[in-house]
Amino acid sequence: MPFDAKTRYPRPLMDKLGVKPGMRVSVVGLDQPWLVKELEQRGAEVSVGRARKGSALVFAGMTQPADLARLPALREAIEPDGAVWVIWPKGRKAFREDDVRAAGPGARLVDVKVVSVSETLSGLKMVVPVALRGR
Repeated sequence: MPFDAKTRYPRPLMDKLGVKPGMRVSVVGLDQPWLVKELEQRGAEVSVGRARKGSALVFAGMTQPADLARLPALREAIEPDGAVWVIWPKGRKAFREDDVRAAGPGARLVDVKVVSVSETLSGLKMVVPVALRGR
């Protein structure tokens, strides 16, 4: 059997999420203390409970389609080249990845990446399209 480095040494979650030391990160609508702890251990400047203006990344917990109405406000909180990570519980038919993707254009965001955040949570990374950055 050939050696598979990706299986043997998977990338840490913070690398998959793009978290770097010194980044301004906001966590809203998520009761996941372990995630906040990992963000802080990575060296991120973490704000919990509201999306801080000028955030490089916003992690937003959502559980129903109505929650997606928060996307435009979250977009306004990020830097032009920042991202909003929409995090939701896996396996729910009432809220799925397709719901998040469909809401992106209305908030002037595009999806670029999906990550398994934990055994029970999925995440979709949304960014400002390059053509709209700086406006």
